[in-house]
Amino acid sequence: MTPETVLSCGAILAAGGSGSRMAADRPKQLLPLNGVPILVRSCEVLLQVPGIAEIVVVAPGDWLADCEAVCRNLLPPERRPCLHFTAGGASRQDSVRAGLMALSPALPLVLVHDAARPLADAELAQNCLACADRFGAAIAALPLVDTIKAVQDGRIVATLDRSRLWQAQTPQAARRELLIQAYALAEKDGFQATDEAALLEHAGIAVHTVAGSRRNLKITRPEDLLLARVLLNAGNQAKGTGMRIGHGFDVHRLVAGRKLILGGVTIDHPLGLLGHSDADVVCHALMDALLGALALGDIGRHFPDSDARYRDADSLKLLATVWQMAASRGMRLANADISIICQKPKLAPHLGRMQANLAQACHAASTRFNVKASTTEQLGYTGRGEGIAAHAVVLLEENHGA
Repeated sequence: MTPETVLSCGAILAAGGSGSRMAADRPKQLLPLNGVPILVRSCEVLLQVPGIAEIVVVAPGDWLADCEAVCRNLLPPERRPCLHFTAGGASRQDSVRAGLMALSPALPLVLVHDAARPLADAELAQNCLACADRFGAAIAALPLVDTIKAVQDGRIVATLDRSRLWQAQTPQAARRELLIQAYALAEKDGFQATDEAALLEHAGIAVHTVAGSRRNLKITRPEDLLLARVLLNAGNQAKGTGMRIGHGFDVHRLVAGRKLILGGVTIDHPLGLLGHSDADVVCHALMDALLGALALGDIGRHFPDSDARYRDADSLKLLATVWQMAASRGMRLANADISIICQKPKLAPHLGRMQANLAQACHAASTRFNVKASTTEQLGYTGRGEGIAAHAVVLLEENHGA
């Protein structure tokens, strides 16, 4: 079997640690890496692996809702149904076991990956799964390159033969029945392992190695996060500078009994725009332009009017969610140009506030936005005051900054 073969697998993303060595106000998996939570980046790696049918994210109980929220808000909607979330235990072993129990028993292969390793790639995960399918169990690992000393009480007692020493990484993969067997024996013996490979070794199950990656570092301390930023930026630069253009258009009918909200600004007017959300055509046009540049469809696909969650929704918040999709793909906003087509009311006094609101939602300087308004000289539905329309054009570029 080749690594390209599509398998039927489940994945466990181990995000149950507190990350105390990061000295942060939240678990390290929720810290941003170039604007995107580490957890989301690690999820994206697994979502790119063919054959993974389910992903169980194991998170600290106190932060479970936060972890689920960032994943469901920032990951592509068409992949969200395969995501499941469960609380972790007191140890890594307990947490991964909780994830294993949450996976469908019909999935014969299980991949385990650390959420703190966001720079792994789909090919590495695929190689681990292919090796586990063939031999039973596999682990990504690297041969040690440094001389290793055994130390006791601050004194070197031996120099170890590094030719037989390898540095363990994740992903790690195994046949489901072998993992269950290893967990049962560990529980019987009271054995605690630091990773799944050690658990399988304890049960006498052979674990094969797959060539890991130097980029696949584990973020444990603040300096690791700095190094991850450098590696991520270097990878983006190696791909070359990329630019993407998107166009968006939206129109809503003006009716009585609704607030008029444009660009997040509530404007005093006897009529407001009719829609499932707050019907902010400025935000909607900009969202569609961003999604177009990303080749991710339109706002109807991501925020359907059949979903009660988006009834009267604040479109600035929806825009912020769309922007995170762009940021998670390593993009930044070069500029956005928005035209509002409106006969009444006069919008000139409000354009500056709209510009500031849009910039804040997209985490960009307001100088990157241009918002302007025009009439149609009383021609058409906008000229007759029946509705308001907006056009938006955006230019995205790959973000090589920290």
